[in-house]
Amino acid sequence: MKRLILEMGMGNDLYGMDYTKAAKRAVEDAFRHSTLSVFTSLKLDPAQMQVQVTVGVAEPDQVDCDAVAATLPRGVATVKAVKGGQNVENIANGTSHIIATAAVEAFYPLNPDDWKLS
Repeated sequence: MKRLILEMGMGNDLYGMDYTKAAKRAVEDAFRHSTLSVFTSLKLDPAQMQVQVTVGVAEPDQVDCDAVAATLPRGVATVKAVKGGQNVENIANGTSHIIATAAVEAFYPLNPDDWKLS
């Protein structure tokens, strides 16, 4: 498997303190930074793509990784949540604004012998 794509994104949940919502928004933000035209241009089957998502949040155990994986439109996805991101405390009402970061990597089984410069 060769990594073809690496995109980063940031998402937040300002009022609900929902780490999964912030993580989904971070992944959606990463999507907005890229296009997967390489698959149609090279006639690659996107079903063979493996997508690895790493989400950084202050409370990784609060992320529903399966729900985040379900937002990915192509490929076989795995999502892991790690310590990262940021919580911004709202002292006035005792809540936090949740900020998540995401790295979305797409891997594809490529054989270097199939490629040559022309």
